[in-house]
Amino acid sequence: MMFLFFYPFNVHAEENIYDERMALFKKTEALTQIPWYYLAAIDNYERNMKNSDEPEQLISIEIMPEIWFGPGNSSLLKDIALIDTFNGKGKDGNGDGIADPANEEDVLYTMAMILLEYGPTKDEIRIALWNHYNRDLTVQTIMNTSKVFQTFQGIHLTDRDFPVAIKHNYSYRNTWGDRRGFGGNRIHEGTDIFASYGVPVHSTTYGVIEMMGWNLYGGWRVGIRDIFNIYHYYAHMSGFSDDIKVGQVVKPGDVIGSVGSTGYGPPGTSGKFPPHLHYGMYKDNGYSEWSFDPYPYLIKWERMAKDKN
Repeated sequence: MMFLFFYPFNVHAEENIYDERMALFKKTEALTQIPWYYLAAIDNYERNMKNSDEPEQLISIEIMPEIWFGPGNSSLLKDIALIDTFNGKGKDGNGDGIADPANEEDVLYTMAMILLEYGPTKDEIRIALWNHYNRDLTVQTIMNTSKVFQTFQGIHLTDRDFPVAIKHNYSYRNTWGDRRGFGGNRIHEGTDIFASYGVPVHSTTYGVIEMMGWNLYGGWRVGIRDIFNIYHYYAHMSGFSDDIKVGQVVKPGDVIGSVGSTGYGPPGTSGKFPPHLHYGMYKDNGYSEWSFDPYPYLIKWERMAKDKN
């Protein structure tokens, strides 16, 4: 079950690793004036491109050797004067005279200086990210994550919620991979949670609303991109909460809409199936995005939500 590698049930690292990371982000901000939450978002993005069975690093940003050391520096010399001679980007972040891609302070300082080549503003940082990663979704994910970190002034955000208000009656089972016929043969990329019309729908995670509106298959739907490079898809809703909009930061438990039975037709189509929430999860690894089974996570988050009540 490959998804287990990408979206862990529990936070295994000790609290102090987050404190150490934040200290490094804040130190680099003080040196470069690049806001810490951009550096934290880049680091978080790259960490979540990796399999979690690999040992967790304090800082997960990796810069390609040819960029770090410079073209022609085949011996990978770390002296900062020699790296400059070869037009490398590697910088010394801890004052020891060498630029070591295995040193966390050097890596963060180098990443910040790469961003500063374009400027310190939000738009300039967005341009720098596109030139570094050459991928729109990567830039969007990093910028979204930076908004979440800035809003909550932290990086250790582990709370979750069940997508349907648990004080109401609902039912669900594992429906991921079932066949669907509308629009041609396809598999069901999510879990259906059956509940009455109007039952509140909650954000399960910290993230940013990336998409909302009508979809032929999903009816009124909302898409939220979280801080783990995962897109959460809520579909067939009867409508949206009045105070949500694209680009808005959300947290677990925020009401984003209500259960309905919309979809399978032009805007406004409803009632072609019983009211329920379709909940899907899609992982991005920096190259492609794919659906995976949300059912095990829903069981976990349901238990967490009940424990709070």
